[in-house]
Amino acid sequence: MKVEFAPLSIPLERRLQTASVVHWVFSFLGLGKIYFNVSLEKKQIFHNGVLYATWWLLDWDTPSKGGRRIHCIRNSVIWRHMRNYFPVTLVKTTELDPSKNYVVGFHPHGVMVAGAFLNFCTEATGFSQLFPGLTPHMMMLTLWFRVPFFRDYLLSGGLVPSDKDTAAYVLRRWGGGNVLAIAVGGAQEALDARPGAFTLLLKNRKGFVRLAMEHGAPLVPVFSFGENELFDQVDNPKGSWLRRMQHRLQQIMGISLPLFHARGVFQYSFGLLPYRRPIFTVVGKPIKVEKKHNPSQEEVDRLHQMYIEELCKLFEEHKTKYNVPEDRHLEFI
Repeated sequence: MKVEFAPLSIPLERRLQTASVVHWVFSFLGLGKIYFNVSLEKKQIFHNGVLYATWWLLDWDTPSKGGRRIHCIRNSVIWRHMRNYFPVTLVKTTELDPSKNYVVGFHPHGVMVAGAFLNFCTEATGFSQLFPGLTPHMMMLTLWFRVPFFRDYLLSGGLVPSDKDTAAYVLRRWGGGNVLAIAVGGAQEALDARPGAFTLLLKNRKGFVRLAMEHGAPLVPVFSFGENELFDQVDNPKGSWLRRMQHRLQQIMGISLPLFHARGVFQYSFGLLPYRRPIFTVVGKPIKVEKKHNPSQEEVDRLHQMYIEELCKLFEEHKTKYNVPEDRHLEFI
């Protein structure tokens, strides 16, 4: 394989963009946890560990109570550099009433949900300016909130655990103004994330619909064009030994392990950094949801089908603007 190296004359701005993405990628690959484990060897670990353990116990319920965002971190220049790396654009198609709470379905998951992170966990793409009066909460696997220090890093951006109690707390908040964003396809959908793919794991994903009905929260479909273009992935067709192993590991660990690759820090031929390809995250119009304390399966199915239809309509209306061929359509599994 011929390796293409980055030229030495790259402007400082582009180097800063790459550095911001390096920080993000390796944070979410769990290197924060590795760093913490290495730090256990330091002499003051007992003292620091006791202090942090005390803080953790006192702060135990914070993730399930809507989190603890830190605005200076959400507004950090790091995220603006990361936004410009791709770049990422948040596209508003309609107004959202700040007196209501919303359930947002984000599609597709991609390998590392870059669009969801930048749009809902930072202010790099101007969420608060585009949707004034709304506070986004992005759901993430609960296990990540058990990692010391990394947990606090996640909370600072507005991330919350993906469990029913946390979701209910956000959607019950009086006065509205809360957005609960869910990457509906989850870790399993990441195994199908590759350039040119428009396959969504949604046919039997109905929990988010039931959640919206139980709280009377409008459903908002969101499609992130370009999300699947960021990484290549080793072929893992269904039925292959690799896919079976990935599914098995997902059942054990709760996270998927796509074998992805794209470019490196100093060369463009191979590595774990995403390609510089644009992402356009399009927010669709809200679907009105009638509040039902205990909706029947038939009612859930009906609303779920309506959601799929609105998501397809959103995709079809915008796909040609973002270089998706006219003959490509969403596929659901």
